[in-house]
Amino acid sequence: MLIVASAAYLLGVRRLRRRGERWPVLRTIGFFALGLLPYAVIELGFLGVYSSELRWAFSTRVALLIFAVPAGIAAGRPLDLVPSGLRERFLSARVTRIFGNAMVATVVIAAVFCLFLTPIAGILRVNPAVEASLGIVVPLVGLAMVLPMMALGAVHTGAFIAIEFLLAFVELLIDSVPGLLMRLNDNVLDLIPDATQAVSWWPSLLHDQHLAGDMIWFIAEFADVPILVILMVRWMRSDRVEAKGFDELSDEEYDEMTRAHLRGER
Repeated sequence: MLIVASAAYLLGVRRLRRRGERWPVLRTIGFFALGLLPYAVIELGFLGVYSSELRWAFSTRVALLIFAVPAGIAAGRPLDLVPSGLRERFLSARVTRIFGNAMVATVVIAAVFCLFLTPIAGILRVNPAVEASLGIVVPLVGLAMVLPMMALGAVHTGAFIAIEFLLAFVELLIDSVPGLLMRLNDNVLDLIPDATQAVSWWPSLLHDQHLAGDMIWFIAEFADVPILVILMVRWMRSDRVEAKGFDELSDEEYDEMTRAHLRGER
């Protein structure tokens, strides 16, 4: 995945430069330093190696893959490298519009975290094929929410974005619930028996679950900050677009719109 993503991004940059268009170097640095590098550290480092054996490593890995990695990749603005026609079709698709708002993101992320409270988490963790596929599927789910959320700011109205903003604050509370329940529960929730301790510091089965709850709680609360920033930027962009539209109205058009509003037509 690292090779494919790197090649696709660099080819996109090369295509733009061949057409004489400028591409900021900081975007390329952000894509690799904030997106692909953390992904490599997560998947090839401690979290990826011990994900199938430690609950806290597994939950931390999933949380970072759905939060941190997509946000870092989005900093490189990869959608801007896609040909305009294909990009417009992607952004206008119904699925993209559904995933590209904070309302759906709240539900999806809460659902993912709630899986850690069920035996499904244990099945995902100990199955080698499924556990390996999460390294691809989870970041793609995160990107499906983050990339449209950044690109659709000028499409949604200010009122719609305001609702998203309020829901994002609610998400701060919702996302913390699964982590708190894992931390406070004294029963093993995934029903997977304790593995053989590899080293002396290996946590007990219950302590491992408590650590997983702590990490989910911390990451969920910290990772909501970029979502709020994205929504704030979208709100500002939408406000500028709407203000520009009003400024371009003639006095007669503005008066007619005011009368229509007073009549309750709008």
